Amino acid sequence: MKKSSNAKVIPIQLVSTQTSAASSSDDLVSLYQDQDKIYSRSVRGVFARLRWVMVWVTQLVFYGIPWLQWNDRQAVLFDFSGSRFFIFDLVLHPQDLIYLAVLLVLAALTLFFFTAVAGRLWCGYACPQTVYTEIFLWLERITEGDRLARMRLDKAPWGTKKIFQKSAKQLLWISLSLFTGFTFVGYFTPIHNLASELISLSLSPWEWFWVLFYGFATYGNAGYLREQICKQMCPYARIQSALTDMDSMVIAYDTARGESRGSRARTADTKALGLGDCIDCTLCVQVCPTGIDIRNGLQNECIACAACIDVCDEVMEKMNYPKGLIRYSSGKGMADKLTPKQMVKRVWRPRVWAYGLLFLVALSLFVGGLATRKGFAVDIIKDRGTMAREAGNGDIENLYRLQVMNTTETPQTYHASVQGMAGLKMATDPTLSVPAAGIGSLTIRLTLPAGAAQTHRGKASPIMFRVDAQNDGEVVSVEEKSTFVVPR
Repeated sequence: MKKSSNAKVIPIQLVSTQTSAASSSDDLVSLYQDQDKIYSRSVRGVFARLRWVMVWVTQLVFYGIPWLQWNDRQAVLFDFSGSRFFIFDLVLHPQDLIYLAVLLVLAALTLFFFTAVAGRLWCGYACPQTVYTEIFLWLERITEGDRLARMRLDKAPWGTKKIFQKSAKQLLWISLSLFTGFTFVGYFTPIHNLASELISLSLSPWEWFWVLFYGFATYGNAGYLREQICKQMCPYARIQSALTDMDSMVIAYDTARGESRGSRARTADTKALGLGDCIDCTLCVQVCPTGIDIRNGLQNECIACAACIDVCDEVMEKMNYPKGLIRYSSGKGMADKLTPKQMVKRVWRPRVWAYGLLFLVALSLFVGGLATRKGFAVDIIKDRGTMAREAGNGDIENLYRLQVMNTTETPQTYHASVQGMAGLKMATDPTLSVPAAGIGSLTIRLTLPAGAAQTHRGKASPIMFRVDAQNDGEVVSVEEKSTFVVPR
C-alpha cells in the first residue's frame, strides 16, 4: 500500500521508567494519605447557644429517663428477657412491633420534612454524633485550650505538662464514654439493679460487653473519628441532595456581596480597593467542625451547625459591615435577591406539603391505634398435632391454645367463649388469670356432639372465640376467628 503524503506522524518519545515509577508511587501514596486533623475554633453566637441548648435537652433526656420511675417501675425499659417494652403508660409485646414500624416511618417523614425546609437541621443540632463531638470538644478545650493552644501542644515534645493535659483529657473522655455505655444498657436492664451490680462488679458477661462496646463506640466516634463519620460513613449526607432543592433554606455565602475577598483596614474604602465584604480572615473555616470552606458553596460535608454564621457576623460587626454575609438562605433567594419573606413563602412548596400530609396521616394512624387499643390481645393457635379426633361416643374434639397478652399493669382474669356452630361446647374451664403486663396461655378443648357433626363431615367450619375482661367496671371483649374441623 502506498503511503499517503498527507499522513500525520506522531513522534514517540522514550520516558524514563524510574520517573514513571516514581510518579505512580506518588499517586498511590496520595490516595491513602492520612487525613489532616481538624482543630476547630470555639465560637459564640445565637446558633452556638442554640446548639448547647439542644445538647442539654438531649442529654438530660438520655441520661435522665432511665432513672425516672413510673407505676413502681422504670419509666422506659426494653425488657427483652420478659418480651415486653415499657414506655411510660404504654406496655408493648413483640406482637406490637407494628407501632415501632410506624414510629420509624414518622421519624423518616420528620427528617424528610425538615430537610426539605431547612437542610440538615438534625445533623447540626440533635444528631448524637454532633452532640457528643461538641461535648468531647468542650472537654478537650478545658484541658488543652482552644485551637491554637491545641495545635501548639500537639507539636510540642512530650513533657510533664503535655502528659498531664493529655491524661486529663483522656480521663474525662473515658469516664463520659463509660457512663454513656452504662446508661445505654440501663434502657434494657433496670438501671437501679444495674448500678448495684456495677458497684459489686457482678454484671453479667453480656452487660459488661455492651457497656464497654457502647462506651468504646462513643469514645472512638466523638473523640477521634468525629467529622469522618459525617463525611464518609453517614448515608444522610449522600441523600440530602435528593431532599433539598433551590428553595430549601440552607447555609449560604453571599458571593456577590463578599467577592472579591481580601484583607484591609477597618476604615478602608472597599469600593476604591475593588473588594467585597469578605476580609478573608478564614475564621469561617477555622470554626467548621468538618473543615470545609462554605465560601466554595454548599457541600455534602456541611452539617448545618451554623458556626460559620456566628463567627462571620461577629467579624462583620467589628468591621462595621452589615451582618449576614453567611446566612440561612436558598439558592433561589441568592440568585434572584429575594427578601426573607419571599424565601419563606417559597419554602412551602408541594414536596413540603406532601411530607407534612404523609406525616399527619401516619401520626393519626399511630395515635388512633394506641387510643383504640384494648387492655389485652388474643391469639388462637390450633393444635397442629391433633387436628381433630373422634371420641368413643362419636363426639368430635378439636384442641386449641388460647394466648392472652395483658397490656395493663394490673393482674387480669379473662373468660373465653365460642360460637358459630350449633351444639359446639367448651369442655375445659374457660377462665384464665394473667399477671400484670404478662402473657398467659390456656389449652381449650371444644366438642361437637355426634348428631350435630354429621352435617359437617369433611369440612373446616368457621367459628369465633370471644374473650371478655373487666376493665374499670366495663366489660371489654376481643374476638378471634378460627375453624373447627370434622373428619370424614
